[in-house]
Amino acid sequence: MKQTLTKISLFLLIICCNTSCNVIKRVGENEHLLTNVSVTVNDKKTSSERISNLISQQPNAKTLGIPLRLHIYNLARPDIDSILKDKILDNPKKLNRKTRKLSRKQLNKDLESRKNFNQWLKETGEAPTIVDTIKTNKSKQKLEDYYFRTGWFDREVDYTITRNDNQRASIEYEIKTGQPYILDTITTQISSPVIDSLYQSSKSKTLIKKGNQFKSTEFTSERERLNTKFRNSGVYHFSQDYIRFEIDTVKKTKKVNVDVQIQNREIRNEDSIARVPFKIYKIKEVNIITDDAFENRGQPFQDSISFKNFNLYSYNKMRYRPTALTDAVFINKGSIFRDMDRTRTYRYLNELQTFNYPDIDYIENEQDSTLIANIKLSPRKKFGLGFEVNVSQSNIQTVGFSFSTSLLARNVFRGAETLEASALGSIGASKDGSENDRQFFDINEIGANLKLTIPRVFFPFNTEKIIPKYMSPSTRISTGFTSQTNIGLDKQTFNGIYNFNWYPSNNVTNGLDLFNQQYVKNLNPGNYFSVYQNSFNRLENIALDVYNTPPEFIETSNGESSLIQSSADDFVDLVLMDTAFQTTNPDDYQTVNNIKERKDRLTEDNLIFASNFSYIKDKRENVFDEDFSIFRFKVEFAGNLLANISRLVGLEKNDAGKYEIFNVAYSQYAKTEFDYIKHWDLGRKNILAMRSFFGIAIPYGNSTSIPFSKSFFAGGANDNRAWTAYNLGPGSSDSNDEFNEANMKLALSLEYRYNLFGRFNGALFVDSGNIWNVFDDVDDDNATFNNFSSLSDIAVGAGFGLRYDFGFFVVRFDIGFKAYDPSFRNNNRWFNEFNFHHAVYNIGINYPF
Repeated sequence: MKQTLTKISLFLLIICCNTSCNVIKRVGENEHLLTNVSVTVNDKKTSSERISNLISQQPNAKTLGIPLRLHIYNLARPDIDSILKDKILDNPKKLNRKTRKLSRKQLNKDLESRKNFNQWLKETGEAPTIVDTIKTNKSKQKLEDYYFRTGWFDREVDYTITRNDNQRASIEYEIKTGQPYILDTITTQISSPVIDSLYQSSKSKTLIKKGNQFKSTEFTSERERLNTKFRNSGVYHFSQDYIRFEIDTVKKTKKVNVDVQIQNREIRNEDSIARVPFKIYKIKEVNIITDDAFENRGQPFQDSISFKNFNLYSYNKMRYRPTALTDAVFINKGSIFRDMDRTRTYRYLNELQTFNYPDIDYIENEQDSTLIANIKLSPRKKFGLGFEVNVSQSNIQTVGFSFSTSLLARNVFRGAETLEASALGSIGASKDGSENDRQFFDINEIGANLKLTIPRVFFPFNTEKIIPKYMSPSTRISTGFTSQTNIGLDKQTFNGIYNFNWYPSNNVTNGLDLFNQQYVKNLNPGNYFSVYQNSFNRLENIALDVYNTPPEFIETSNGESSLIQSSADDFVDLVLMDTAFQTTNPDDYQTVNNIKERKDRLTEDNLIFASNFSYIKDKRENVFDEDFSIFRFKVEFAGNLLANISRLVGLEKNDAGKYEIFNVAYSQYAKTEFDYIKHWDLGRKNILAMRSFFGIAIPYGNSTSIPFSKSFFAGGANDNRAWTAYNLGPGSSDSNDEFNEANMKLALSLEYRYNLFGRFNGALFVDSGNIWNVFDDVDDDNATFNNFSSLSDIAVGAGFGLRYDFGFFVVRFDIGFKAYDPSFRNNNRWFNEFNFHHAVYNIGINYPF
């Protein structure tokens, strides 16, 4: 063992030496490779990302301490064209030898492929960072400008370049900030009385205040704030260019006096410029053209309607009810001009999914300071057809193919509603196989869905005061049906949803399912043990090795005995009625009882009448933003309405003490979920991502457990990646069930993402969490959350991943290792299976969070 470690250490040492020498392969004789950059502020080193981004030259990026992209770049030949020309094209012997094996056309293609590969190495790699004093001085200037903009007017910036004999160099920037300059007296010179009045009314919200340190960004933000204030207060002609800040510094006292200057409106004539005070503009007319098109312009309107101070025009017959369009317009006759009204109108009209991007312009009437708003709408096609095909894989499915098709009809009731009819189908091959071994695709599903979207709150009562129309509310009414054949345990599902969505702000989304109904009917519960083989195997072990099983339950083939699968239910009933066996073998009796309870729960029909509310706050500004947070909250209640109706009409309970509707005991529970995601942009394509999740579902009243479709599971490519989906928990139980689920979940993940080269990215991650049973009918101590000591059952996985970014989606390959496994109950739980043999290999699309 010692000799092996010595050889490995020697091998790694040789690699490090070769790697160290190879980094200067493309560094010129009188050049130096930049290996380190440091910044010292007032004699203290700083690693601030903001400061680091100001440095024009940084050392080559490293992956696990190795400049991988630099090595890739060094593999490329800088003069590949001349090399190929000298070695092949200008070498008659070699050229003849090549052309005897290849045609001239094939040879040219071979040479071209070499050039392309060489170019790929250059583009994928990273050229060595050579110390450049011009860029160093540029960095110095950037640092000086930055500290000046943040109030350090007396700053001093210098740098030192240390060049070593091994053609490596380092740069140290030294910054002395001096004392910061503080805002003191703030005065104003505002020419227009209207602007002065508006300024004074919002003065308390100013971003430049006496006592603050000078920061140029605050002046920029203040200019934007004032511009927004004025343009949302009727000042149609105002722009940021009219705002100036006159800065006067007092070096002795380190004070800054500010004079806010806002000039009158500028009107340019042919040979002169006039200055006039700004005026408040009001909306005189609002015209809506419902079918604007280039070929229609200049033609007379064929239809028009005046409705609630709006004028609607159409070049053909009017296809929309007036209220459908006027509800989407926030520009109102008689109101003052406001930029936000135009923005909200744009957004609402786009969300109708009925028109192409609208055109909104204003015509000015200078005589009476009014505006005529013209809203031009270009309708989309009446019908739209969609088709989608997917390939998938899961813990019970080797491969699956699914398709869906949809027909979208717009403006179905002349109120800008959209009606979508869709159908779906899928086939798959299970991992366990079906009863017919010759049938490869033994999983299939078909379904249909009908969805109506109404661009407003569709409710008997007026909700304008609760959900005003600027929140872009919409109503979705849908119903659907699916029929699934799943390796013997088939089911049918019917659902119906009555949902409201609205947006209180740009980054907040609210949803309310006023009515969410789901009915699940299991068609073949008798096939349970043919599907859940692990449960049957545990039952069979008890039947053959522990229990005195009657011979009618056992069959013998080739000298081996086995439990007759069709008799498994009868065997379970026999064991559970045997009080003597319960006394002598309590653990085995409990195992059979657990199998019975799990079978009943997974094969029972479910009737769910629920209502839920969801809240999402997404601070991500765009798809490229990597410094943001997302918070999701959801609360759901089910069965309360049916429970009250059952008591009022005097329904009788079944033998289990539960009310039934359509011969099915309806579910009653309360469920809530909290999900928080945070990303930190560390610079240079390095990102730290974190996700935390907590969920709990509590049955009560008519239920003692949560429906399977509403329960939680752990593991999988988007959860704890050291365990496969449904294979972790509950708690510390070493369950062999195919689908482990429970009604409480806790999860926390941390992932460091970095760029390897080109579109290839790497990741290091730690996932933790588990599921437990709580407040339900499960009494296994290992599976239940009893108190805070149960937190010791939190599983921990760690691993690494490789990702390829296609631009519009990411293909992800992650390897997870079990670092802390709670199923090792009384033994050491750390690193028992921390190896590649027990690792879990995950393939996913896009990032897990």
